[in-house]
Amino acid sequence: MFEKIVVAYDGSPHSRRALDVAIDLARKYNSRLYVVEVVDPAALIGLGISPVPQTVLDQLYQKAKSDVEEARRRAEGVSSEGQVLEGDPATSILEFVDKVKADLLVSGSRGLSTLKRIFLGSVSSRLVSESKVPVLVVK
Repeated sequence: MFEKIVVAYDGSPHSRRALDVAIDLARKYNSRLYVVEVVDPAALIGLGISPVPQTVLDQLYQKAKSDVEEARRRAEGVSSEGQVLEGDPATSILEFVDKVKADLLVSGSRGLSTLKRIFLGSVSSRLVSESKVPVLVVK
């Protein structure tokens, strides 16, 4: 049923629960699991950090890579890939879902970007409203 499952991950408690659900589904359906985390430099600019120092960007990418690898370790026994994306989180995730022709998108109900969510709306809300594939939001 679900050959390819994308899970949006950022290391937050909600995304860890989403990951656990995605892993369970991937095991049940023998699916390929794609773990994605998005680095959003524009969010820092929106907080008044401009230009964004390269060292800060490097740290964000390193954290994202580490998060993705941790998630893939948790998915032991499941066929998986990890990807760090850049840009607006919802847009980047939706484009990735289209690119890999995923059958399901799994997301936590909240991530780490509290300030951005207040001003721009929830990433998970955008995923639900704009996705072309089913979206499972985990609380």
